[in-house]
Amino acid sequence: MNNNFTELAKIKLDNGSFEIIEPGDYVECSITGKKIALENLKYWNVELQEIYFSPEVALQRYKEINEISN
Repeated sequence: MNNNFTELAKIKLDNGSFEIIEPGDYVECSITGKKIALENLKYWNVELQEIYFSPEVALQRYKEINEISN
């Protein structure tokens, strides 16, 4: 696991993949701001072009978007 992040990548999210627009070694979670190594990026929302640090963050955002209470 790489925690020596040096360059923020810019990406375009797609269904099941993403395109690197500007090279880098990490992206940031759209909700928490936590850094995510590109090779560890697994959770995102294509429609909103949002990146999520974990499945828990993704689920919480899904609930917010769809106005679902815990």
